Order: sequence, then structure tokens, then C-alpha cells
Amino acid sequence: MSQYLMNNYGNRNHSLSRGEGCYLFDDSNKRYLDALSGIAVCGLGHCHPAVTQAITEQAGTLLHTSNLFNIERQEQLAQALCEISGMERAFFSNSGAEANEAAIKISRLYAKAKGIAEPVVITTQGSFHGRTMATLSATGNPKVQEGFSPLVDGFNHVPYNDPAAIEELCKTGNVVAILVEPVQGEGGVRVPDEDYLQHLRQICDQYDCLLMLDEIQTGNGRTGEYFAFQHSNIKPDVLTTAKGLGNGVPIGACLAAGKAAELLQAGSHGSTYGGNPLVCATALATVNELRKEELLNNVRDRSAQLLTGLTIALKGCEKLKEIRVKGLMVGIELNENCGQLVEKAWQKGLIINVTAGSTIRLLPPLVINQEQVDHIIAIINDIVRED
Repeated sequence: MSQYLMNNYGNRNHSLSRGEGCYLFDDSNKRYLDALSGIAVCGLGHCHPAVTQAITEQAGTLLHTSNLFNIERQEQLAQALCEISGMERAFFSNSGAEANEAAIKISRLYAKAKGIAEPVVITTQGSFHGRTMATLSATGNPKVQEGFSPLVDGFNHVPYNDPAAIEELCKTGNVVAILVEPVQGEGGVRVPDEDYLQHLRQICDQYDCLLMLDEIQTGNGRTGEYFAFQHSNIKPDVLTTAKGLGNGVPIGACLAAGKAAELLQAGSHGSTYGGNPLVCATALATVNELRKEELLNNVRDRSAQLLTGLTIALKGCEKLKEIRVKGLMVGIELNENCGQLVEKAWQKGLIINVTAGSTIRLLPPLVINQEQVDHIIAIINDIVRED
């Protein structure tokens, strides 16, 4: 650990010097297959030509002006995301946590418009929405919240994948929004019932609440549709995304529609860097690649390959509890803590991580090919069975 860095990331024992496609390389030029994508960020892989070109051209033209001025690339990116999602308005931030902050502020403005003095946003146990004080308070993980009390009031956590628990709380009359992840990423790749979001949409319509979907991790092609909610034939009122949106350049977006679209007005929210020319040009190039049907088809095909291959490879393994897959979000839950498998995979040339203590999480680039998926399956089988 550097003596000049705060220790919030703990010990980091490895360094990487360059990337190419689905691979990363260390200082000795050893190659590693990246099955994490910078935690679901580099969906197009590393040094994608379209992304590199966009960064290079924009860096040579204009980096930053502030939001005191119209930014052409920002308007183009907003239009693209609204066209893809069916939403109406966009606000750009620098991260997923900031995008969720904007969503929470929208819910407070919605409460004010309705005359609700003590509004409640329902979130779920096992969720992760960010590390700012409001998003930390929304997060349903006491371990992440530890040491940061007093938290922000106005959040009520219910079990994930339990619409009945949400509806019961809505009967109190002060619930203004439901904030959920279509798939819980940090919570261990928890995939809800297929009709979960449809139930939540019905509840929000009945009780006049905002349905706010956190697609920070599930958006931008990760699940085989551009946004995960598009599997469910519903539309949210507020939609947040980040991670894969810029393929490594920091950007987040909060999209809104209908009764939520006009709540943010001049002076109510802002960001110095958010949506500047550089990040928007990069994100626009990324979005144009991610929305291509051949890429989304590859996500679906490689997803099926991973599920089938891992199921066959790990059949009969006593350590295996469950395999959960949604697109290229994969959780392999074991019946024991398995953090040590990250280093074992590294030694075999594979980058993974472990979340929720006992779940191997795979988030490979969306451009991964069949041979590379087979390689992931073989290494996962080796490290799980040999440990």
C-alpha cells in the first residue's frame, strides 16, 4: 500500500499496465482474461477502437465548458438514451451514486408536490445504491453502513423479490417511491421472479408512487437487453445508470419520464463536471456500439453458454449452492466463504471477484467470444474443486 493513499481499498497486490479487448496485461506482459470488466464497466472490452477514437478527437477539441452552456454531445447522448429507454429527460452526473442521488432528490420533490412532509422511499435488503450519505442510507446492507451513523432518514428496507411486503408499506400513505435493482449485483447476483418488476409497476400505479430502477450495473447491455427492465414490458418513472455507459470514462445518468420528468428545475440540482464534452462524446460512441443487435445477441448466446457450461462442469460439486445468471451477470454461490478464490484465479490468468462473501461474480466484457467463455468455465471449475 502506498504511504500516500488512504487505506479504504485495503491491500492491492497486483498492478495492470495495459488492456486489449477482453484481456489485461501486467508489467511483465502476462495476460489475464478479464471476467470482471472493471466491475461491469468495460462492456466493450479494453481500448475499443470507437471509444479510443471518440476520446482522442474530443480531447483535441474541447474537454470542459460547464453546464452554463449548451453542450452538443450532451444533448445527443440524452436523445440516444431516451430513445433507447422510452424515457423523456436526462441529467448527467459523474458516477452511479450521483445518479441515484438525483433520483432520491426527485422523489423528495415529488413528495413536496404531493404535500407529504415525511416521505419514505422503499428499498430492499441486500441492495447497493452507492456510498454517498443518501445512497448509503438507501443501501440495504448493514455492513456497508457500519460506522456512518446517523444515516439519512426516509428509507425503509424490505426483502428483495417480495412485492407483498412493499404493498403493505405503501398502505401507510407516505411512500413516494420504490427504488430497486432489477438484479442485485453487489448482493450476489440475485435474480428476482420474472414478474417482479411488473408487480412493482402495478403497486406504484395503485398508490401513486414513483418506480425508480437502479440500473447502474444492469444497464448498457449487461443482461441481454439494453436495460434490464426491457425484459419485463414495463417502464419506470426514474431510471439510473452508469458503469458501462462510458466504457471506463466516469459518467452516470438519471433519466425520468411522465410525472417525474419535470421535477428538477433550474437551481434544484447540478454538477460541475457532469455531462461535459469529453465524457458525453465517449459515452455516445459507447452507446452506439452497445445498442447494436449483434452485440446484444452475443450477450444472450454467451450467457446461455456460461449457464450450461458451468452447470455441467460443477455438477456433483458439494461446495456448489446455486448458479444465477442474467445475461452476462453471473453469480456462483458456494456454501462457504470463498474470497481466496480471487487470488487462485489470478494465478491462473483469470480476473474475477467475490461478492456477498460466498458468491463468485463474473461480469465479462459483452464482446467476449465462445472460446474465452470456455476458458472461464475451465478455470472456475479448477479453482472451486481444488480449494
